[in-house]
Amino acid sequence: MKYSMKRQFAVVLLALVTGTILLCLILNTTLLGTYYINKKQKALVQAYVSINEASSAGDIATEDYDIELQKIREKYNIQVLVVDAESQAVKFSMNDPETVLKQLLDHIFLGVNEENLLLNTDDYKMQVVKDYRTQTEYIEMWGMLDNGYLFMLRSALEGIQESVSISNRFLAYVGMVAVLTSALLVLWLSNRFTKPILELAKISERMKHLDFEAKYTGDDKTEIAVLGNNINELSEALEETISELKTANNELLKDIEKKDKVDEMRREFLSNVSHELKTPIALIQGYAEGLREGINDDAESREFYCDVIMDEAAKMNTMVKKLLTLNQLESGSEVVNMERFDVTALVKNYIVSCDILLKQNKVSVRMEDYEPVYVWGDEFKVEEVFANYFTNAINHTAGDKIIDIKIQKTEQSVRISVFNTGEPIPQESIEHLWEKFYKVDKARTREYGGSGIGLSIVKAIMESMNQQYGVINYDNGVEFWFVLDAA
Repeated sequence: MKYSMKRQFAVVLLALVTGTILLCLILNTTLLGTYYINKKQKALVQAYVSINEASSAGDIATEDYDIELQKIREKYNIQVLVVDAESQAVKFSMNDPETVLKQLLDHIFLGVNEENLLLNTDDYKMQVVKDYRTQTEYIEMWGMLDNGYLFMLRSALEGIQESVSISNRFLAYVGMVAVLTSALLVLWLSNRFTKPILELAKISERMKHLDFEAKYTGDDKTEIAVLGNNINELSEALEETISELKTANNELLKDIEKKDKVDEMRREFLSNVSHELKTPIALIQGYAEGLREGINDDAESREFYCDVIMDEAAKMNTMVKKLLTLNQLESGSEVVNMERFDVTALVKNYIVSCDILLKQNKVSVRMEDYEPVYVWGDEFKVEEVFANYFTNAINHTAGDKIIDIKIQKTEQSVRISVFNTGEPIPQESIEHLWEKFYKVDKARTREYGGSGIGLSIVKAIMESMNQQYGVINYDNGVEFWFVLDAA
């Protein structure tokens, strides 16, 4: 990567370490001398306070205070000289007290350049001086104690510049080791910090190509883990959203297919209507022209012509109504109203309404005296299904001319069947019975005015309620059946 975070992270950290070490070198060079002198000043003032208190209490000449002076000398590297009014040394801690005494007297009686003083109070003065014999620099403090004794405290500065140089060299060596160690540490840390980021980058790359299987698996508790968990949730949300979009797209395709199917059904509907209406229209037109031209003048013939025209018109009306009903069912525009009703009462009422038709065709109906059986379904459409089965049974019954109605109830469903005696349906016709305008015996269908649409309506109604239906052949007849949910 051209702009790698790992590289930037390493460069920034190394720059910070190197800059810190360089800053320490600069501060050490410029400020260490001043700091060292300030520390010496404080040590001299503390030593003065201790000596002044001991002299005021009369303890300065004791052996116990000799031990205290020894501690001050060893801790702060301070030389001490205390003299009385006769210039006799009371206490001293150097090898050449005479030389120090001479210098003390020179400071007191000859005076010093006060501009060069580090401290100047009523009790003492402090300055940096150079011993011309040894060329050693000292910071000296002199003055008078509260009991009238004169004192001189001095401490060698020990070549402060050399100390600073040594300190800087040591700091440089330590700095090089620190930079090398930091480089290794930065390399390890950058790998540790950038590894999960690179993992997240790979996951996002896979997500870009709609691959949502990759998940962040880090077990740390850092902000990167929070980001990883958020990316995991984002991945799941995107997968769910895309799934919903695909589902919606699939439904849209189905809607388009349904629209195409509806268009095809409309074209088929028009084609079927035009085909099925050709014959009755031709008959009506022929007999109407015969009436107008007066082919037969007797009243009986004219009445016959009129009966034919009315009969064909009624058949046309019935067929058109059925086609419209079927078209509504197949297109899905017909609403199914699911309700609870007594199917036994529905069947009995319909049989009663067909009493005249049964007597005309000399058909007997057998049905047990069932108790009320409640089901779920569209009562109006269920009645239409039963009506189609029942009228088909009347029109095709033969032999003993018996129609047997059965209502069989189970825990979950109710099965209603209509059996009529007569000839079984040819096996090759069974699978085509539910097709529009399919007729097993066209001559007989024409005789009772059938259109071949009734069973297609049954199929559409039962499928709209998601229920089963069918037909069973027997040696002595045919049984049509359908199932409803028990209520």
